[in-house]
Amino acid sequence: MSAPVLTRTSAAGAARSDLRAANRAPRRRRRVVTAALVGALVAAFGARVLLGDYTVTIPDFLAIVFGKDIPVASFVVMESKLPRAVLAVLVGVAFGTAGSLFQNLLRNPLASPDIVGVSLGASAAGVFAILVLGLRGGAVSVFAVVGAVAVAAVVRWVAGTTGGYRLVLVGVGVAAGMLAVVQYLLARSSTYDVQLALRWLVGSLNGVPWSTIGILAAAMVVLLAVLAWLGRALPALELGQDAAVGLGVRAHRIDTLLLVGVLLTAFGVAAAGPVSFVAFMAGPIARSLLGGRHSLLCGALVGAVLMLLADYTAAYLVPGVVLPVGVVTGAVGGPFLLWLLTRGAATGGAR
Repeated sequence: MSAPVLTRTSAAGAARSDLRAANRAPRRRRRVVTAALVGALVAAFGARVLLGDYTVTIPDFLAIVFGKDIPVASFVVMESKLPRAVLAVLVGVAFGTAGSLFQNLLRNPLASPDIVGVSLGASAAGVFAILVLGLRGGAVSVFAVVGAVAVAAVVRWVAGTTGGYRLVLVGVGVAAGMLAVVQYLLARSSTYDVQLALRWLVGSLNGVPWSTIGILAAAMVVLLAVLAWLGRALPALELGQDAAVGLGVRAHRIDTLLLVGVLLTAFGVAAAGPVSFVAFMAGPIARSLLGGRHSLLCGALVGAVLMLLADYTAAYLVPGVVLPVGVVTGAVGGPFLLWLLTRGAATGGAR
């Protein structure tokens, strides 16, 4: 009698050991991927600040940051390179986190702020403020935030509580309406005003003051802290809203998380304009690196790296011409969307 008992005990122990090993593998992979992305972020940040048409050594950069005045170099670093790099990181983290959060909550790789109309809602409100009301600077940013939240509320109300593909489809329809508004406003305005609006619409990190960067950083600290507190429900939400509610997750928490994603997008758009496809690309790239698992942290890091690389490319791709960063992300994001759709069709569709 003892031999079968020992055999069953040994089998159970082996099963538990295999389960622990299976659980350790994804965690180990996540740590490795996160460390690699942090290294890539540091390297991209260093390249954006130190290299380019005016190179700066690391000792000189550190001296400038700590207050030393080096002719020419101090101006280039503190007024051009460093604010662009810091803004690229903040906007990339905002868009990457928001995109990953939307795709996670709605269980759909197409459900990014770009696709469901949030970015276009901010764009339409910002263009209205520029072309109709004649506003500039911070007032345009306020309108962009309000527009993003309003469009998100409309999409959520029309889609109802079903979420998922219905919310994406409603978002695409609302986005088309917002695009029509933008085109109408551009068509009825003067050439000079249209140039101002187009520069903001494409998305650019050029000429953003430190005060705007500080406001964006403060808003992100608050929003990311709220997300960290609410994010404990994300593993349950990956099973679907109905299953999550059955496990004790309150329904309003889902809407609160979506609101956090909307606000992250809105503040990113308010600071740099609606830089296209960063929120859309960050989540799938992070999931691919993690073997199909979700991670808001990795999505945020991917978004920051994408923004830095895109801004560096935009600044030095064409000699003597500084392109808006949205031109580069749009050129890359369009083929990426087609690839993702083709991959989804080939594998039976998205979740």
